[in-house]
Parts: sequence; structure tokens; C-alpha cells
Amino acid sequence: MKFLDQAKVFLKSGDGGNGAVAFRREKYIEFGGPDGGNGGKGGDVVVEAVNGLNTLIDYRYKTHFKAERGQQGMGRDRSGARGADLVLRVPVGTQLLDEDQETVLADMTEAGQRVVLMKGGDGGFGNAYYKTATNRAPRKAQPGWPGEERWVWLRLKLIADAGLVGLPNAGKSTFLAATTAAKPKIADYPFTTLTPNLGVVRVGEEEFVMADIPGLIEGAHEGHGLGDRFLGHVERTRILLHLIDGTAEDVVESYRVVRNELAAYGEHLAAKAEIIGLNKCDSLTPEEMGEKQSALQSVSGAEVMILSGATGQGVQAVLYRLLQEIKRAKAEDPDVVRPPATKTMAPEIPAFKTKLGPESRVTDDDEWDGVSDEADEEEPLSDEDAEDPEGDELDGDDPDDGESEDDEPGDDDPEDDEPGDDDPEDDEPGDDEAVSDGGDGDEDDGRDSRGR
Repeated sequence: MKFLDQAKVFLKSGDGGNGAVAFRREKYIEFGGPDGGNGGKGGDVVVEAVNGLNTLIDYRYKTHFKAERGQQGMGRDRSGARGADLVLRVPVGTQLLDEDQETVLADMTEAGQRVVLMKGGDGGFGNAYYKTATNRAPRKAQPGWPGEERWVWLRLKLIADAGLVGLPNAGKSTFLAATTAAKPKIADYPFTTLTPNLGVVRVGEEEFVMADIPGLIEGAHEGHGLGDRFLGHVERTRILLHLIDGTAEDVVESYRVVRNELAAYGEHLAAKAEIIGLNKCDSLTPEEMGEKQSALQSVSGAEVMILSGATGQGVQAVLYRLLQEIKRAKAEDPDVVRPPATKTMAPEIPAFKTKLGPESRVTDDDEWDGVSDEADEEEPLSDEDAEDPEGDELDGDDPDDGESEDDEPGDDDPEDDEPGDDDPEDDEPGDDEAVSDGGDGDEDDGRDSRGR
């Protein structure tokens, strides 16, 4: 299954049903009086966090979701049925952001957590509601109130206790495979890992969750490489394990590159406690290990441990050290799983070799076509290269077009337009003729009686 950690969806709660205008008409019953029932309430939009999900791929190809509208009232004082709620099931760790990508509407951090994101519209009153001692035959009813609608960003931030960061080919995937049952892809070329991976580490009688993200390179916050979009998956961690390739010529520069990218992403991430792991020590002599360990300790001021994920040397010592820090961090700060919101990127970054300069960063007002202006000037694209690099885009599947992929132009939604139903959005304010029996313009519409 394809991993997707962000999606933009359109949500709409159900409209309320219209009230009915009806009178009791039975043989031998004179002046039966009004008996029009009230309309039903529209369905709510509910978000639920469930176990067993680790991607938002369900919201990639279907982007419009609408709750059921309430049924209209009927005669004999029968109220309309309530509309069914729309329940969106998301992975644990999903944040719901407003369209500005900064306002957090909900943060789903526990399995089974349910949040009513948008409430459905109230149903309108029937004419039986308006009968009084002086107005014994009212001929008006109230239309249902419209539901809420908005665009919402879904941003998945995996929940883990420890996070692996480092340059490409630092040995992060090898370390994860050696300490957990996860099976990440391992190869001898950069950017082997294209999506985050989770694994459960068992240390003695205890265990914790570790997250591995794609490697960072210099300029990742400007879009170079795979960018820094996956750093959101280590925001909820208690501690970072910064792995450095011990065979690199300048390990200090490798450390500074990653630390600069963490600081550019956000101070809350750069301020996390970290343990530095000098990896691939099986390829170093004791003298080289001592020199590089001393250089890293002097420049970082953090603990530097020597290990080898391939041979297992020093791995258990690192795991016990991580477990000790995780337990201490949980006792001091239990709310670390609620990081601040970070801005999503409008499109999904394709994994192809295009260097993005600072001037080609994605903003809210610009549409990103996947290729920088600098690349356009250097070499024109062929017909095959001009196609969608991911190859999974569907024609017309644009979240901003305001239409569902199932809706044909000009077609009316049969769920929203019932036979004989009057759309409350088409009614002008103060228009009391909501049903076929007409209305009395001199009557009070009754909205103030409901606290509206």
C-alpha cells in the first residue's frame, strides 16, 4: 500500500430537514388543527482515530465527503428522521488543520478518540409549532438550517518514542532492521528509504517504538533531495538518535548539516534531546574511532556512542541508553505527543532528481508543477518528461475544483435534492413560503424562539 501522510479534503455536515405544513383531516373531526411535524437534524462530521491504519491513502482519490441531510417533517405530527453522521477513520497521530495549514482543529493521539468536527444543521419547525390560542391555523413552516462546510488538511505524524535522523547512507535502515522486526529497504545508494518506517524495539522486558525517516541533505528545508517534509514524523518522539557514517571524511560536517536542517525546520525539534551514534565502526581502526568520537563530542556537547548496525557491535548499549532517556522524558513531559502544527506542502513531492532553489519553494498562492524554474531554463522537457512524474494523478482529481470526482457537470446530487424538497440555500431571508401550501408573510418566523 502506498504511504501518504497528508491530504486535503472537503467536508460538509448535513442540512436540516424542512418543517411541514399539514392539517388534521378526518371524518367527523371538525377543525382538526395543524399537525405538521419538524424536520430532522442533519448528520455531523465525526473524526475517529483507529488502530491498524498507518497511511492517509483513503483520502487521496476521494476528496469530497458529505453527511446525510435530515428528513423533512410530515403530517400527523411526525418529525423527520435525523441524518446519518459521516465518520472519517484516520490513523492515530493525525492532525486536522484548517485551510490556512496553521490552525489545529483536532489532534488524534489515542486509539478510539472521537471528535465532532462539524455539526449538522437543525431541522425546521412545522406549522404545529406555531399554533397558539390566537393563531389556531398557521400556514407556515421553517426551512432547515444549512450544515457547515470547509476544506481541511489531514497531516499524519507517526507516534514513536525514538527517532532516527542522519544523512543518506548513514545506516539508519540497517539499524532499524537489526533492532526491530521491520524490513526496510537497504541498499548502497542514497535515498534508499523513501517513506517513514516504524519498528518496535524490545529491550529486556520492555519495549519502545522507533521511527526511521528518509535521510536529510544540505538545503533540505529549501526542497533539496526529498526535502524536510518527513521530519513531522519525529516531532512526537522523546529523543533522537543521530546516526553518523563513521567512514565519512569529515564527521563534524555531517553532524552540522543535519543539525542545521533540524533548526531550520523548527526550534521545538532542534531542542529535543539526542544521542549521537558513530555508526559503521567495524570499518574503522581504533585510532580513527577515538579521533572521530572526540571531535564529535567537542563540537556537539552530546553523548557519542560507537556502534555498528551491520555486526551488532554496541547496538544493545545504545538501545538501553535510549530506553533510559525515554523513561525519564515520559516522567518529565507527558505531553510531548502534541507538537505544534507545521505547514504542509500543497502537492506531494515527487522522487526525481530536480534541484529546487529557494525561489521555487511552494507557497499558498503559487501552484507547483513539480519542476523548478531553474530546471526549465537549463533544459527543455521532452513530451515524456512533461508528464506527471508520479504517474498516479487522475484527470480532474483536483481538490480545489469544488466538485467530486463522481459528479458530472450539470448533474444534481440526488441525495441533496429530494422530490418536493425545497433547498434551504435557495430561500431568501424572511421567505416563509418553504412548502407548497404557501405562507403568511405577517407571521413571526419563530427563529428567535430557538435562540437563533
